[in-house]
Amino acid sequence: QLRLVESGGGLVQPGESLRLSCKASGSITAIETMAWYRQGSREERELVAFATNNGTPYHANSVKGRFTIRRENTKNMVYLQMNNLKPEDTDVYFCNSWPDRGPWGPGTQVTVSS
Repeated sequence: QLRLVESGGGLVQPGESLRLSCKASGSITAIETMAWYRQGSREERELVAFATNNGTPYHANSVKGRFTIRRENTKNMVYLQMNNLKPEDTDVYFCNSWPDRGPWGPGTQVTVSS
């Protein structure tokens, strides 16, 4: 199974941007859908966005127009560009496949605060 490692989080002010990266330990080409999730206090991690190999990316309503997911299969990478960040985006972000998920990585903390 793939190991996933997320990075790129940090502390930013409202309105600023971050780019999260997810590095897979092997090829993601055969994984039809890769996704970003966030945890918070929810029992079930929230789906933020997903990208398929050939289809239109999906973004949750709460981030639509501000976040953009992109996958780069040749580098085994998945990215999440986060613009116009809001305090409610504060969370730990994870990447994984969707809907079937493998082992979770450590996640990366995003904190939006003035």
